[in-house]
Amino acid sequence: MSDDLCDLTVHRLLRAYRRRELSPAVVVEAHLQRIEKLEPTLNAFTLVDPDAARRAAAASTNRWSRGEPIGELDGVPVTVKDIVAMAGYPTSEGSVVTSTEPARTDHPAVARLREANAVFLGKTTTSEFGWKGMTDTPRFGVTRNPWDADHTPGGSSGGAAASLAAGIGAAAHGNDGGGSIRIPASYCGLFGLKPTYGRVPQAPVDSPFSSLTANGPLARSVEDAALLLNVLSRPDLRDWHAVPHDPRDWRVGINDGIGGLKLAYSETLGGATVDPAVAATCRAAVDRLSDAGADITEVGEVFEPLRPQLEGYWKAGFATRLNAIPSDRWSELDPGFRELAQEGMDFDVHAMAAANGARARLVETMRRFHLDFDVLVTPTMPTLPPTVDTVYHSPGFDRWDHAVPFTVPFNYTGQPAASIPAGVSGGLPVGLQLVATLFREDLVLRTARAALDLLDWSWPAPELVTARAALG
Repeated sequence: MSDDLCDLTVHRLLRAYRRRELSPAVVVEAHLQRIEKLEPTLNAFTLVDPDAARRAAAASTNRWSRGEPIGELDGVPVTVKDIVAMAGYPTSEGSVVTSTEPARTDHPAVARLREANAVFLGKTTTSEFGWKGMTDTPRFGVTRNPWDADHTPGGSSGGAAASLAAGIGAAAHGNDGGGSIRIPASYCGLFGLKPTYGRVPQAPVDSPFSSLTANGPLARSVEDAALLLNVLSRPDLRDWHAVPHDPRDWRVGINDGIGGLKLAYSETLGGATVDPAVAATCRAAVDRLSDAGADITEVGEVFEPLRPQLEGYWKAGFATRLNAIPSDRWSELDPGFRELAQEGMDFDVHAMAAANGARARLVETMRRFHLDFDVLVTPTMPTLPPTVDTVYHSPGFDRWDHAVPFTVPFNYTGQPAASIPAGVSGGLPVGLQLVATLFREDLVLRTARAALDLLDWSWPAPELVTARAALG
C-alpha cells in the first residue's frame, strides 16, 4: 500500500482526501518511510524534518476530517530545492561556504506553497550554486538517478527530480536558469515546466542570474504541474521583475488537444548534435504525433550557435558569485565552478553589452518564429543521462554540446518551456522539449497533455518500477 500511496499524483491524492479514502497523515508517513528506505542510495536531500512534516500532516488531516481544507494543496507532500530560502532552515545552495543560519523568511515560491498548506518533506540537493546540469557537490556528495543509480538525475534540480521519480513527494519545487528543471525532468522521466520569466515571483532579485531564472514545478502529470503553477504564480511584492498576475486556472484548456496548432520540430537547434539513441527515441515520438494527425513541420537550426555570443555571459555570472566569497575559502568550492568563475573575471562591460545585444536578437528571432508556429518541439537533452563519475564541462561532456544546447536558449528569451517523457532508451528516459512564445504556458500545457496521451505514457513507467525495486 505504501508503494501505491507514494506514486499517487497530486490530483489523485486530493480526490482521495475529499472522499476520505486517505488521510494526509497516512500519506505523509508513507513518504517518510520511503525516504528512510531510499535516501541512503539516492542522496537527494540536504535535510529532512519528519517531525514538522508529521505535525503539518496531522493538522491537515483534522481539516479534511471536518470537511474544511484550506488551500489547493492541503496535505500534499512536496519538496523544496535547497537553493531558495525556507524559513527556519539554512539555505545551503549546495556549498560549504554558505551560511548555516536559518532563513528568516520564505522565498516567494515557498511562501505560496505554505499558504496552500502543502506539507514540506525537506529540502533537496542541487549542484553548487546551481552551476551545472548534474548534482554532486563537495558538501553533500553525489545524487543518483532512481532509474539507474550509476547515472546522474541531472541538475541543478537533481534532488527534486530524483526524489520525485523515486516516489518521494507528490510534486517538487525546482528552478531553472539554463535547464535546471527540464534537464532532470528529462533524465528522470518526469514533466518539468519552466514558466515564462517573471510568471513566478522570486526574491531576492539581485543574483547575477536573476534575469534568466524561473521557478516552477516538477510533477508526474501535466494537470499537477498546472495546479502548482496556479499556486506558485500568485503575486509577491518583493519581485519587481514579475509580470502582472494572471488569475486563470492553468488547468482549463489542457484537454483541448493539439488540433489546429502548428508545431515545428528541430533536432539541430542552434547547431546541436544529438546522440543517435536520443534522436531515434525523439523521432519515434514525433512520428507518432504526426501519425495521429498533429501538424508538425521539420525546421532547421532556427538560430545560430549561441556559445560564441553568450558563453562569457554565463561565466561572468559565476565570477560575480565568486567575488562575494572570501578568497581564502575558494579552495573549498567545486573545482569546475571555481575554474569557470575565474575565467569570467575577464568579462568586461563591453563584452556584457555585446552579449545583451545577442540576447535581444535571439528574443526577436524567436518572436518572429512563433508568428508561424505555436509550439517548437526539440529533444530536451542531446544525450542520455551520463554516469555519476562524468566530469561536467569537460571534453567528454561539454556543457554547450552535451548539456544545454536545447534548454538554455529559452532562459535567455524567457519563454515558457517544458520537458515531457518521450520514451525509454537502454533503460533510461528520454525527454522531449515543448516551447511556446512568451506568456503562453497554456499552449505548452495543452500540447504536453495531448502528446503524453498519444504516446501512451503512464506513471510510473514499468522500467522505473523495476529499477526502484533494486534501490533498497
